[in-house]
Amino acid sequence: MATLKLGVLGSGSGSNMQSIVDAIEKGELDAEIKLVLADVKDAYILERAKKHGIPAQWLDCAPWKTKLEGPAEDRCIELLRDAGCDTVVLAGFMRIVKPKLLAAFPMRVLNIHPALLPAFPGVHSWTQALDYGCKVAGVTVHFVDAGTDSGPIIVQKCVPVLEDDTPETLHARIQVQEHIAFPEALAHLAAGRLKVEGRRVRIG
Repeated sequence: MATLKLGVLGSGSGSNMQSIVDAIEKGELDAEIKLVLADVKDAYILERAKKHGIPAQWLDCAPWKTKLEGPAEDRCIELLRDAGCDTVVLAGFMRIVKPKLLAAFPMRVLNIHPALLPAFPGVHSWTQALDYGCKVAGVTVHFVDAGTDSGPIIVQKCVPVLEDDTPETLHARIQVQEHIAFPEALAHLAAGRLKVEGRRVRIG
C-alpha cells in the first residue's frame, strides 16, 4: 500500500499527533504528516509540528465556535488538498466537522475519542464514565461520519476505573492508551487491512 499522507487537525497540545510522529520515526507507521492545522492561534500542536519540520498553520474558523463550516471549511479542504493529503486525522480537534470535508476525504477522516463508544459521546467523556460508576473506561479510534462520535469503530482500548480515581487520574490513564491506539489504527489503514461493512470494520 502507498504511504499515508496525513493532514492533522488539532486544537490543543498535540500529544496524539506526537504519538503518530513517534510511530513514523520508529518505522512502525508508513505515513507522512504533510500539514498540521490548528483552530487556536497559540495551540502547542503547532509548535510540536514545527519542531519536526512539519508545515503548520492557524486556521481561522470564525464566526463558528464549535464547528468547521462555511469559508473555513472550504479553506481547510483547499489547504489539505494543496499539501497532498489523502487522510485527515482529528487529533484533539474540538470542532464538529461537516459533510463537505467528509465528502472531500470519504472514509479517510479518523477521530480519537476518550471513551468506549457508543458510550459517552461528546465532551468530558471520562468524567461521564466516572460519574456513571463504570468499572471500565477507554478510548476509541473511529472513522468520522455526519454524527457526533458515531462513525464505524476501528480500534478500542480498555482502561480500568479504580476506586480512588478522579477525572484527572482516569483521563491520564486513558491518554496513555490513546497514544497507542491512534498509531495502531493508522497502521492498519496504511497496510490496507481495514474493510468497512456497514457499521463493522474488519481488520485483516
